[in-house]
Amino acid sequence: MENLYSLVIHPPVEILALVKSMKEQLATEVGWFNSKNSVGHITICEFTATETNLESIKKHIIKLCDSLIPVDVHLNKFGSFPNGAFFIAPDTVSKKDLKHIMKRFNSTLQLQNMKKSDNPHLSIARRLNPENLLKVNQLFTKIDLHFVCDGVVLRKFDQNIKQFFVTDTFPFHSNPEPQSIQGTLF
Repeated sequence: MENLYSLVIHPPVEILALVKSMKEQLATEVGWFNSKNSVGHITICEFTATETNLESIKKHIIKLCDSLIPVDVHLNKFGSFPNGAFFIAPDTVSKKDLKHIMKRFNSTLQLQNMKKSDNPHLSIARRLNPENLLKVNQLFTKIDLHFVCDGVVLRKFDQNIKQFFVTDTFPFHSNPEPQSIQGTLF
């Protein structure tokens, strides 16, 4: 049986708590909204896999994480998408660094049924109507968060509660990738 998984960047607990409180403030203002109960994260990709396939996928993730170097992330502005999503966005340098990490996973994993993300953002709400999008933009105007992205998290979708939960954490190890050595055989 295939399950739905997502590979994400999880900010530290303090930022997750802030995102949760922002979602609660917004719910007080506009009522229930999509993504209200979702734990804050930056999506790299979503995919389906069987338990058997998952072991191979985890090995690829571990190998990739071995060479990745932690990056400083600065989230300093709010943004929205035309579909009604409201999010916290990284500054220009952080966006470039996060895109690099996301691209490495998305180009290396090459999984069937994989939905890739190439626009790093930390969602607060999804599918807000225009009126509620206006309210959220008035409610939240300034943000300045910093953290070190030093790993990724694998999450599995629970069909019963309709939420993802963390199954594995993969730290970055900053090991240089092996260089191929050209030479002549004698």
